[in-house]
Amino acid sequence: MQVEQATAMEERLKLLTQTGPDTDMGRLLRRFWQPVAVSHSVKPGTARPLRVLGEDLTLYRGESGEAHLVGGRCAHRRTVLHTGWVQGEEIRCIYHGWKYAGSGQCTEAPAEGPAAAARIRIAGYPVHEYCGLIFAYLGGGAAPEFDLPRKRAFEQGGLIVLARSQAWPCNFFQMIADSLDAVHVSFVHLAGRVGPFGEAVTAAIPKLEYTETDAGIRQVATRAANNVRISDWTFPNNNHIVTPGRTKGSAWVHRGVWNVPVDDTRTYKVGIYAIPSMGPEEDRAMLEHFEKNGDYNPADHHDELFFDKAWPEDPSLQLTPAQDYVAMMGQGAIADRTQERLGTSDAGIMLLRRIFWREMEAMRNGRPTKAWRRLEHAEAMPVQDPREKAPA
Repeated sequence: MQVEQATAMEERLKLLTQTGPDTDMGRLLRRFWQPVAVSHSVKPGTARPLRVLGEDLTLYRGESGEAHLVGGRCAHRRTVLHTGWVQGEEIRCIYHGWKYAGSGQCTEAPAEGPAAAARIRIAGYPVHEYCGLIFAYLGGGAAPEFDLPRKRAFEQGGLIVLARSQAWPCNFFQMIADSLDAVHVSFVHLAGRVGPFGEAVTAAIPKLEYTETDAGIRQVATRAANNVRISDWTFPNNNHIVTPGRTKGSAWVHRGVWNVPVDDTRTYKVGIYAIPSMGPEEDRAMLEHFEKNGDYNPADHHDELFFDKAWPEDPSLQLTPAQDYVAMMGQGAIADRTQERLGTSDAGIMLLRRIFWREMEAMRNGRPTKAWRRLEHAEAMPVQDPREKAPA
């Protein structure tokens, strides 16, 4: 009986990490808008390859600047489409000139004729641009309203909104689980050296509260009366947090972080930074700082971090993700959860798993999943900086 129970649990744990199109998790994630690229990564009239949720795709911008997402290969002889030409709002294959609209419909097959082209279609997915990111809906049927990913904190006036994306060589689920693990902050972000984030949160062990909401999970980590950290985690893979700015005197920043599977062993860590304007001089310094450090990806410095413990100098855009990277990559490409020993401080992680198992089971059995919706007041996140004052 013990062996059977262990085997059953092992299979349940695997469900959390399998993200291909024919898996329960893959089908579930495809029901939601997912950020697949930074807007500036593809210019008008150009195309690039993209792999998301185990599927190879082509992201291109028409000559108008409108983004389109279609299958990765031409239906004819299966060469990659991104090497072809963007013409108007369509893309033409380099091999034999077959041309496709953003819907995936073939509009021209020069050597075959119009009737043949009309019968050919590849994948084509709706896209939506928001706060410097390109989102795609990879599910079947009509796309849902683009509402759940939105945050009022990203849309208010007086903000500079920036976006970036990194690819990490590990499974997405250990990355979203990290968002629901408030205790790690007291250790991971003190590693090597302490940046503004580690200083603000401190090494105190928090009292934890987790509540399922209409949008996801609300996490409250209380370290002291003036040190309460709240995060608004939105199903299925986004975390909204507030973090210290570039320097001690900088404004605090609202951040949205999505962890989107490339496949089972790679993940896009996609982020929005909503930074309050502090005047021309400070804004210029902040933009220069982002330009210099925003492309940092700890995966490019794996050996330096793991074997030399050579932590990056920049305390915000580089140090914080480097610390998280070492902790998460230390679990391996896919964490072996059959060997872990969870405790009471892992309540958020256990709640996260229960929610995903519940939603996948409902979907598998043909029952409705939860109607997740954006919270009306999710941005009221009274996070205080114990060094100074609460952010505005």
